[in-house]
Amino acid sequence: MIKALIFDLDGTLAETLESLTYSVSLTLKELGFPGITKEQCASFIGNGARVLMDKAIRASGGNSEELLDTAYHRYRQIFAQYCNYQVEPVKGIPELLEDLKRQGYKLGVFSNKPHPQTVDVVDQNFGEGYFDVVLGQREDIPRKPDPKGMQFCLDAMQVSVEECLYIGDSEVDVRAGEEARIRTIIVTWGFRTRKELLKAGAKPEDMINEPMELERYLDHE
Repeated sequence: MIKALIFDLDGTLAETLESLTYSVSLTLKELGFPGITKEQCASFIGNGARVLMDKAIRASGGNSEELLDTAYHRYRQIFAQYCNYQVEPVKGIPELLEDLKRQGYKLGVFSNKPHPQTVDVVDQNFGEGYFDVVLGQREDIPRKPDPKGMQFCLDAMQVSVEECLYIGDSEVDVRAGEEARIRTIIVTWGFRTRKELLKAGAKPEDMINEPMELERYLDHE
């Protein structure tokens, strides 16, 4: 029986692309390079801030081997300031979450966004303490798709893999679910196309197009 749900953040729960693109572009411009487009940024997201900056530097014509450490450090400073820039919950998500809470499900967030900014975005858009656990990228816990972060969330909510669903929007989330051996529902409103998600291994029967469709995977008594 499902007792809990763990959600990815960027693209799944919240529209964060503007904040990411803005912060990356500011960083690049400080280094003397052009910014990136939202489409480019969306394709770079999923594997954490350092990978995001690595891909952004390369896309702008820079030498990532020479600039990455400096760019990553500056990006973290800029993103700490602008992580909520034009961010808002995905349409239909607040209603879904409220319905889940009314039914007594435990809720978690597991993101590869830096942990302080994960907490900031969640608190500002959903309220402090709204979720039972919130985990972003931390030095002491490997980022997705390593299963240790998922287990951290499960332990915090005191549920087993069999009692939980994971919900995400990217190939990283598909792999994270596989590594943790947790049933994973992939949403199509995030940063990847349906074609990309299917190619990454998402199961057609476990893909949803609107937030409230998630309800059909829950046990109702």
